[in-house]
Amino acid sequence: LSSHAVCQEDQLVADASDCYLTFHKLTLHLQGDKEPGWLKQLFTDFISFTLKLVLKREVCKEINSLAQMLANFVLDLAANFVRDNDIIVDISLASESIVKAGYLESHHKGLVLYKNYSNIFSDSVFSPSLLTESRMLYFWLSEPTLSSLASAAFLDGRLVLTIGGEKLQSLFEMEDTEEQKKVVQMIFQGTSYNDSVAKVWSLARPEISLQPEGTVVKSLVAVEVSILPAGEEPLVVLYMEKEITVTIQAAYTEKKLILQPSDSSIEFKVFKCTADPSGNDPSIQHFLQTMISVVGIPEVISRIESSLTSLMNSKGLNLFNIINPEIITRKGYIIVQLDFSFPSHLLLNFLEKGL
Repeated sequence: LSSHAVCQEDQLVADASDCYLTFHKLTLHLQGDKEPGWLKQLFTDFISFTLKLVLKREVCKEINSLAQMLANFVLDLAANFVRDNDIIVDISLASESIVKAGYLESHHKGLVLYKNYSNIFSDSVFSPSLLTESRMLYFWLSEPTLSSLASAAFLDGRLVLTIGGEKLQSLFEMEDTEEQKKVVQMIFQGTSYNDSVAKVWSLARPEISLQPEGTVVKSLVAVEVSILPAGEEPLVVLYMEKEITVTIQAAYTEKKLILQPSDSSIEFKVFKCTADPSGNDPSIQHFLQTMISVVGIPEVISRIESSLTSLMNSKGLNLFNIINPEIITRKGYIIVQLDFSFPSHLLLNFLEKGL
């Protein structure tokens, strides 16, 4: 039995028109007569030939129907996977599917849609020769696609983080030195961490560049630290805007997305601190720059890592057995390659709905 897929109205359509059946042995006997005369033999041969045609037609028809159901099921899963509330990735086909000897290659639009925002891509640098044929599944993600997703997340107000309590304390007490204690005392004015809160948010759309060493993210970020005196209005004791550039390597292991930051740089654009209104005390900015580099950036990336893992798991990724996944970053694109096994309960649901 064989089948292939074609492109029809932006949908992947299974086609088993070249389905064939081989009958190794099909013998009919009339009333148990194993040595019929020539007339009976002619009649049974005709019935056998007709039966083979009918079986072929009906079996291939069912195979074609099942293949189409499976194609629709997989595409529906994929479409749901790349959609979250108002952020949608259009994965309709961009061109006809290409049927190879051992695999099917389909090119999808990958356009990011968010309310009135959508992106326009230049030609992709994709080349099938950059892929091997040893893995079950490959994803090619271009730099414009990731940049557009980051822009949509920014427009949707998702690039905001609030830190308080013990987590805020661990950030500001990364070192147990007299200088660190002095700076923290100046900033928080003796207020408890439980009565303080820090807000971190992106002021502009992050810029993303894909390089062999990893994904380079450049973003203008604001940090605001406020203390909450009892019975009084919140008081902003620290506000700063800084341009951060960080290189991130991604991996997927034990059903979790791992983001590893490296080579970060920080440039202060705005700095306001009630403890140093003139901005002449270098110890405060030096401490803050060290804190942001050593623990601040890893903490923010860890939160993003956790949020993305939760988002992917909400789409059912954790139900699959992902085997030896690799995330390979090159200039202008990322390749994700893996083997996987399909969850049996999803297949059963699929068959129950189809039948």
